[in-house]
Amino acid sequence: MVNARIAAIDVGNDSLKGIFGKMEHEINIPNIVARDIEDRPIIGVEELNNQDPNDGIHIRVHSPTLKDNNSIYRVGYLATKSNNATELDPGSNKSEEDQTLIMLFAALALDAARDENKQNFKRSNQVIEATYTLGTGLPLREVKEGKDVAYRSRLLSSVHQVEFLVTPKYQGLKINIKFEEVKIYPEGFAAYINLVMDQHLNIINKELIDKRILIQDIGGLSTDIAVIKNRKVDDDKAQGFNLGVSESLEQIREEIRSKYGIELDSRRDVVEIITKKSDRNHIMVKGSRTSVHDIVDRILLELAKKQYRHLRNMWQRNSQTEICYFIGGGSIILKEYLVALNNNLDGYQIDFFEDEKESIWMMVNAYYKLIADFSRRNQREKQSEEQKMAKTK
Repeated sequence: MVNARIAAIDVGNDSLKGIFGKMEHEINIPNIVARDIEDRPIIGVEELNNQDPNDGIHIRVHSPTLKDNNSIYRVGYLATKSNNATELDPGSNKSEEDQTLIMLFAALALDAARDENKQNFKRSNQVIEATYTLGTGLPLREVKEGKDVAYRSRLLSSVHQVEFLVTPKYQGLKINIKFEEVKIYPEGFAAYINLVMDQHLNIINKELIDKRILIQDIGGLSTDIAVIKNRKVDDDKAQGFNLGVSESLEQIREEIRSKYGIELDSRRDVVEIITKKSDRNHIMVKGSRTSVHDIVDRILLELAKKQYRHLRNMWQRNSQTEICYFIGGGSIILKEYLVALNNNLDGYQIDFFEDEKESIWMMVNAYYKLIADFSRRNQREKQSEEQKMAKTK
C-alpha cells in the first residue's frame, strides 16, 4: 500500500503557499495563470535546466473537474510575463474557479517531481503516481454556503494529471495526482488554531483560550471575520465580505499607468512598491525616482475606512469581544491606516503580527497542523485495526 504524502496548501488570492511531507519542503508562487501554447520559445535546453522550476512553470492540466480541460498554462512567475495573465476577480468563489484547481495541481506536481520524492512515489517511463492527504481551506462565506462539500468531492472523485512541458528540470514528466483524503477547513477556524496551538495541537497561548476574539482576515478578494467564543468559531456570527485589497491594487496600478505611462505587470508589482523597505511608494519614471505616495495613500485609506467599518459593526454585535487580530496579506498593506483610524476613533484592542511571514503563512501553517494531526490519528487507527486482525488469525 502506498503511503500518502501530507500536503497543506493555501491558495491565497495573491499567492499559493504550500507545506509538504514532514515540513521539509515549502512552496510560494504567485496566483497568476496565463493560457499558452505547447512550444513556448526558450534560448536553449541547457540553460533551461539550470533554472528554478518554480520560475518556469509551463504545464498541461488534465482533470474532469475543470471546466476548461486539457489546456496549457503558464503559472506563477512565468505567467506574470504574459499579456493575457489572469488573476482572480472580485466576487468570484474560490471553490468554483478553474484557476484555484490549476494552482493547486501545479503545486502538488512540483512537489511530486522533486528528486527527493523518488522513494515516495512510483515512477515509470516519465510518469509519476502521486498520492496525497490534503489539508486546505475556503473562505468562511463559501463554507457557510456549503461549497466546501462540492469542492472536496471534485478533488476526491478523479485522478488529475499535470504534464510538465517547457519547465526547467521537469520537462516531459507527467504527474498523476490522487487524494487519499481531503480536509477543507474554514479559514477563520484555521487562524484560531494557529494562534493558540503548536504543531501537535497542544495549547501554547493559554491566555487566548477563553478570550472572546475577532480575527479579521483581509485577503485579495475577500475579508473574513471569525468570532471566537468558547474555544470555537461561532458559525452564526462569523461573516465574510467581498472586500479585499485586489480592487484597490488594480486602481493604484491603473492610476500609475494613466499618470506616468508605467505598465506594471500584476498586482504583485504594486504590492512590492507599497511594502518594500527602502524607497517605499516610489517608482522609476524615465530613470528618475518618483513618489506615488499621494495615489497610494488616497486609495488605501479609503479601503481601510471600509475595513474599519466592518470591524466596528462586528464589535458592536459582539460587545464582549476582548481583542481583534488582523491577519493576511491585506492586513500588512493596510496596517498603518487601520492603526491610525483606530487611534483617532474607537480605540479598540487590536493587534497585528510583526512577522510578515507569520501573518501571510498563518493559514497554511494551520492547515498543516490540522492535516498532520488527522494523518497521525488515521495511522494509529490503521495500526490498531491491523493488530486486531493479526490476533484473530
